[in-house]
Amino acid sequence: MKFSASALSLLFLSSTVSAFTVVPNNAAAAATSKTVLFDSRARQKTASRTAWMEARGMGESTTMESPANAGTFTNEGGLEYVKLVHPETGASSEIYLYGGCVTSFCDGDGNEYIAVRPDAKMDGSKPISGGLSHCWPQFGPGEIQQHGFARNVMWEVQEQTDTSLTLTMAPSDYTKEMWDKEFLCTFTVDIEADQLNTKMLVENKGEEAFDFQAALHSYFTVSSIASLEIAGSFAGKEFLNKMVGDAGEMQTEERESITISEEYDRVYTGVNDPVLKDSGSGKSLAVLNQAGWEDTVLWNPYGDEGMGYNNFVCVESVKFDPVSLDGGASWEGVMSLKPGDL
Repeated sequence: MKFSASALSLLFLSSTVSAFTVVPNNAAAAATSKTVLFDSRARQKTASRTAWMEARGMGESTTMESPANAGTFTNEGGLEYVKLVHPETGASSEIYLYGGCVTSFCDGDGNEYIAVRPDAKMDGSKPISGGLSHCWPQFGPGEIQQHGFARNVMWEVQEQTDTSLTLTMAPSDYTKEMWDKEFLCTFTVDIEADQLNTKMLVENKGEEAFDFQAALHSYFTVSSIASLEIAGSFAGKEFLNKMVGDAGEMQTEERESITISEEYDRVYTGVNDPVLKDSGSGKSLAVLNQAGWEDTVLWNPYGDEGMGYNNFVCVESVKFDPVSLDGGASWEGVMSLKPGDL
């Protein structure tokens, strides 16, 4: 029997499971940051599930399983999500209607590539801390709330198959109170045999132009931060290091590949070809930004055990400079995730 790593994380909200590691999120385990390796994925997932249940005095018969098939489901917090499954390889993805957030992408072998933080709230009380989270129409702080409103409103299903989902977000009384523009956002996710594809389409449905920023605040699983390097066209590029001073400092990157050994919050403008390489798992993940997403943000709360810093990194697909969209015009951001072996 196969257990979905992300469903365990989302439904139980107390352990983070990838195909590479089992990391219980209690305080003692977080303090030691141990990685437990198993000789098979099935044994790994079963052990994680059993440990979670035993820690709460529950028997095997009460174990909750991830749905194996494609469809629409509801988590314990009452939030609906859609599961996509490729019919040939079994690769899968899970997307929450709340925030239009992709919270899981597993390849056909069950390897999980998208992370959800152990402190994430999965009941709609706040935006989901993890997944491919939307920052729109604002990235970071500004005139409206942090990262905009797209990540904390309900998106509507327009089209759904076993391998594809199309969601839309339109103005509401809530959004108009802070940003009174005539827009339509359409987010499409589809699962192929060996990769996940996403497309964010922004349309100006009014007559007056408006400006916006956009980002996928993407969380990816890692076996450990020390095992990770991020390749790409970083060398020689200027970046904003937000950890320096009150307003950050522009610096120049000298490295070909990025490793993380301190808290990171860096905006690399003009870099949109990152590849995650995890020596602990022997896996790579190419973030293929094919249109719209021009920049990359690297973020990790290094040392923050409560956030589970050692088992995720944010490699965000971003349009940092505001887009000015005339009435009737549109913009799209296209990004795919392509796993591989080192």
